Amino acid sequence: MVEYFKRSMKELTEEVTWPTWAELQKTTVVVIAGSVFLACLIALMDFIWVNVLGILY
Repeated sequence: MVEYFKRSMKELTEEVTWPTWAELQKTTVVVIAGSVFLACLIALMDFIWVNVLGILY
């Protein structure tokens, strides 16, 4: 187990390429915008589906 943790720490500190602050901000904006877009799309689909079912029933 100790060897596993040593190798994991070495990988995290020496071998992983971390994004820059600017890259992190850009990707965060993309994720938030995509999440908002999908939430609006799902809400619109739900609204349409509820109204269609209301007409049918």
